[in-house]
Amino acid sequence: MEEFKRYLSSKSDHIKQSRQAYKFCFCFSRIFRLKMAEPPEDVVNVFRDYSDNGVMSAEQLYAFLKDYQGEERITITDAQDIFAKHLYIFQRGLNLNAFFSYLSGDLNPPISTEVHHNMTAPLAHYFLYTGHNSYLTGNQLSSNSSIDPIIRALNNGVRVIELDLWPSKKGDVEVCHGRTLTSSVKLSKCLQAIKDNAFKVSEFPVIITFEDHLENALLRKKVAEMVNATFGAMLYRRADFPEFPSPETLKGKILISTKPPESIDSHKDDEHEDLHKQEFNDKTVPIVLNEGDLKHESSAQTKVNNEVEEDDEDDGVVPEYRDLIAIRARKLKGELGNLLKDDSKGVGRLSMSEQRLQQYVKTYATDIVRFTQKNLLRVYPKGSRIMSSNYNPLTGWIHGAQMVAFNMQGFGKNLSIMQGMFRANGGCGYVKKPDVLLSNNAFSPSIKGDVKTILKVKVYMGEGWHLEFRPTHFDPLSPPDFFAKINVYGVPADMRKASTDPIEDQWAPVWNKEFRFPLTVPELALLRIRVLEHDYTRRHDFGGQTCLPVSELRSGIRAVPLYSKEGEKYKHVKLLINFQFLHVD
Repeated sequence: MEEFKRYLSSKSDHIKQSRQAYKFCFCFSRIFRLKMAEPPEDVVNVFRDYSDNGVMSAEQLYAFLKDYQGEERITITDAQDIFAKHLYIFQRGLNLNAFFSYLSGDLNPPISTEVHHNMTAPLAHYFLYTGHNSYLTGNQLSSNSSIDPIIRALNNGVRVIELDLWPSKKGDVEVCHGRTLTSSVKLSKCLQAIKDNAFKVSEFPVIITFEDHLENALLRKKVAEMVNATFGAMLYRRADFPEFPSPETLKGKILISTKPPESIDSHKDDEHEDLHKQEFNDKTVPIVLNEGDLKHESSAQTKVNNEVEEDDEDDGVVPEYRDLIAIRARKLKGELGNLLKDDSKGVGRLSMSEQRLQQYVKTYATDIVRFTQKNLLRVYPKGSRIMSSNYNPLTGWIHGAQMVAFNMQGFGKNLSIMQGMFRANGGCGYVKKPDVLLSNNAFSPSIKGDVKTILKVKVYMGEGWHLEFRPTHFDPLSPPDFFAKINVYGVPADMRKASTDPIEDQWAPVWNKEFRFPLTVPELALLRIRVLEHDYTRRHDFGGQTCLPVSELRSGIRAVPLYSKEGEKYKHVKLLINFQFLHVD
């Protein structure tokens, strides 16, 4: 009944807008008659094949789902539930419109919404949804620090939160982007926000990475006390293990990752130095800030250091703090090739900038892949990204890097790809790495392999914009001219792009355009689709986007929801697309 009401409501909305007037030249109007979304020819043909005399029974719907849609685990009970939700009053079966309504609805998503990966492998066998400077609300130099971005990230499925620890002028610990004009937020508030929101959308572990700039025992004791008091039994404490525990084992746990106190040197921290030596056109340019304007002056740190000179533990080694560390971070120093092969210190985490990764993969690609089979590799944005932009995450992923750290406020193509990757596995924030990255056989992403499969994408149509946007949102003189752009991202050999033609003056464009994408490593490929409103005189207007892991795509005709630039799901806007995987001999 509810589905029928929604169907009638959508028809009513369409009837209201079946004629639209657009003014031009002040006193003239152009009248456009809008077409209601109709089933594409393929949908009509499929319905005919799985129905009798224009009516589809529950058994026929079950056959369609199993045979055409490839849903091997579907049961007749599942089909009956779908059937009941789309059965209109006084009907004995589904007619074409009801069948089309189901195909276009939320019950027919392009990927699974459930956790379905094996979650019992070591932590290093997964990609982790990872944030960078998780407390910042905007740019890296002058924006505010707050718990709000942390809460938002956790509620979006992010599992790795980064906090920069600095001494305050009052001898306390605060979180901020040190030696910049950013404001600060209390560490205690950040920890409490993490506790309150860590497991609302995912039960799998949250890792907190500390960038420790404290350098004295007193403040580290305070950190240990705050962490223990906040998390208590939720905190996972390190035991000596030859490999990391699994996400399944760590459900509901909080893990701390940082460098052991004896190895910390905040003044020579690689990531922090990247902020102060920006690279533009391969030239190093120092950023000069007015020392008097800095909110986190070195004098505060000096003051705290002087106050604890007589402390028995002024060497900075604090057992309580050291015992918090579940994942030990290593310092990137010396010959990388030797570091990648050194197993003497057990498993741990290594961090490097996006630039260093790009440099190192030219020489150590297979060694990095092997390193990430047991250890964690974190990649972070280069220092010149002061506006919180992001880099291409594929460089990290295709070399096995689990923690590709992103500025979650840096909207754009790369964040869209990041969001797409972590729509996999029910959006739980953990995505199992493909076997190609875990095999004993050396894998080098730059070496082109054989085509394993061909992804066939047929974009039928789109609808729902007239329910989300005002009539003149895209064009003040006429209905929109939508077209779709498609990109495949993955290993270099699998990068592809394609586009439909614009459909003029239609709120429900019908493209019926088919594309084929040969893939050598489909397990690492992502499909990104954008809808744009074509404009001859200026930049095309944004009409929605999505990004989906190719390995997660469900074959058959699917309703693909679109998202805003910020990654918010539109309530009504969807594409109807047919996905098929063609076997390659």
